[in-house]
Amino acid sequence: MGRALGVDVGSKRVGLAVSDPAGTIATPCDTLPGSDDPGEIAAAVLVAVAEHACDTVVVGLPRALSGSETASTRQARAVAEALEEAGAEVALWDERLSSVEAERTLLAAGRRRAQRRTERDRIAAALILQGWLDARAATPPPGGN
Repeated sequence: MGRALGVDVGSKRVGLAVSDPAGTIATPCDTLPGSDDPGEIAAAVLVAVAEHACDTVVVGLPRALSGSETASTRQARAVAEALEEAGAEVALWDERLSSVEAERTLLAAGRRRAQRRTERDRIAAALILQGWLDARAATPPPGGN
């Protein structure tokens, strides 16, 4: 497995994180401006995919705590579809509470409000990506030992 790019799609910002080449550790890397246009977000994400030589894009799928879909869920799905249409290998990953966990992490690190605002989305993307990487590592390959 090569590198993967984690994406936290938000209305104001889009957080990005990248894995190491072995697909073990997720690291926050960038924050892009948000957009109402999924194609615009996908185009910006594809630049990061090329820049970091990623094989897979993991898009966080925000759901309500009940599991139901929201406007944010539909936006993330639309971005994932635009990425797939552009030829990217895309995986969706349940990201419930990733932004809350990112905020807690930043508060624990003593970050001020302005710092948290600029870092939260890429930290959330790293949490999404790390969850996906950990799940892949725990799942044996088909037909594997």
